[in-house]
Amino acid sequence: MNNQHQSLLDALNACIAACEWCATACLQEQDVKMMVSCISLDRDCADICALTARLVARGSVHGQHLLRECAEVCKACGDECAKHSHMQHCQECADACRRCEEACRAAI
Repeated sequence: MNNQHQSLLDALNACIAACEWCATACLQEQDVKMMVSCISLDRDCADICALTARLVARGSVHGQHLLRECAEVCKACGDECAKHSHMQHCQECADACRRCEEACRAAI
């Protein structure tokens, strides 16, 4: 596997972990209803990153098609998490989403 693919897979896997942690932490916040959009995007982002990572790892041509959608979902999730920057889990998730978005766009 070349370095570009490995960097992309690293970014995708870091984003999955950050989104899963963020969603779990959001569920423990006082006002969970305020976090519904964040939780939903965290889950969507983790799922699209996981699927993209699997397809890229196996060299599927369909992985290439998913990169654009993955970048869009990562951007949306990062934007939502950035709204809650006073929460460490959201800030770290926003950062991971931004890095993943950039890696996906670079691989398109």
